[in-house]
Amino acid sequence: MSSVGAAALHRFIAGVYASVGVPAADAETVAALMTEADLNGADSHGVFRLPQYVRRIRAGGMNPRAVPRLVEERAAAGLVDGDNGLGHLAVAFAAKVAIEKAKTAGVAWCGVRNGNHAGPASLYARMPMQAGMIGMYMAVGSANHLPPWGGLELLLSTNPIAIAVPSEEETDVVLDMATTVAAYGKVKVKAQRGEMMPEGWMIDRAGNPLLDPKRANEGLLLPIGGYKGYGLALMLGLLAGTLNGAAMGSEVVDFNADDTSVTNTGQAILAIDIAAFGDPALFRRRVDALVRELRESERLPGVERIWLPGEQSALKRREREATGIPVPAPLRATLDALADQVGAARLGA
Repeated sequence: MSSVGAAALHRFIAGVYASVGVPAADAETVAALMTEADLNGADSHGVFRLPQYVRRIRAGGMNPRAVPRLVEERAAAGLVDGDNGLGHLAVAFAAKVAIEKAKTAGVAWCGVRNGNHAGPASLYARMPMQAGMIGMYMAVGSANHLPPWGGLELLLSTNPIAIAVPSEEETDVVLDMATTVAAYGKVKVKAQRGEMMPEGWMIDRAGNPLLDPKRANEGLLLPIGGYKGYGLALMLGLLAGTLNGAAMGSEVVDFNADDTSVTNTGQAILAIDIAAFGDPALFRRRVDALVRELRESERLPGVERIWLPGEQSALKRREREATGIPVPAPLRATLDALADQVGAARLGA
């Protein structure tokens, strides 16, 4: 396992995108977001995804020169068409729209259609939070790995949700979760590293535990909380996909297996201006108080610490800013091969 600094990783990602025709400004924007994902510990949703994104661009399945645009608009709502470009660009644009509208309306919702996979959900929930608001993000996953509860047909995806709430002095509270026990990206990371999956992530079509990630296409992801997770995946998909005119159910294109079809991925951003409900500073102090109450509450035997959502990501970020972002040998080999294929500089140390 080697490590690379955030600046070097950013340069590498931007250079690869520029080599396949992505405009320089867009390459820089997406490189910054993907590097942010790795800094926060989202190893399955940062530079790990770069070869797949580039493969789709080169195969014609994604538009490298896309221009996201607002196609529907109300005082507190909007719909962005991503022009089949890099998903990061479309969702970041939608977040800006939601933030600006929330400044006057108090709350704003912006959907995305004709987008693509955009990395970890928390990236976008954090955008309103960094503007002093509460942020919420949801998406239709980019491949179906979940059947309806009790079924075998893969008609739903991991459909993630993230919610980011600012604090005053404590670590911001940031929930980022798939509606399946494990996001499929984690399965892919296990496969690349030659590791087995824990029991409880996937089952085969006979209902037996599936532990080998290289056989993932034979199995089904399990929802969180049984039938409740299935229900949550369905409802999030309706909000992020169907409402926007984006793909849902059997319409979802498996971007792991298909590099040429338009995915029409759907996402949604909600921005809530805290000032519309009272004093933002008072709210953040109350968040601090609740965080401390939860952390200092009585623990079960053997439990060393009660964690709040977002705390472990914040710790990873501090570590990686100081010591670098870890790059496993199989991933580095894949990135070196990608750089050679597109004529970009390899990832430096």
